Amino acid sequence: MESQEPTVSKRQLGIALALTGTIGFGAILAIDIVDVGRPGGIGPMQSLALVIMAATAIVGLTLMPLGDAPA
Repeated sequence: MESQEPTVSKRQLGIALALTGTIGFGAILAIDIVDVGRPGGIGPMQSLALVIMAATAIVGLTLMPLGDAPA
């Protein structure tokens, strides 16, 4: 009898990436809201991080419809 290693499906990976991207995006915006008194608003590194988090969420959303195939 052969043991099967647990695999992650594309749907599970998509959900994880979508949640990570969404939570990360919200957290980066929350950091800017908490530091309201700071001049300058969202800086270039925060903008880059927002783009990366948005891209992560989008990749996750595109993986979810692919179903239970191994990732």
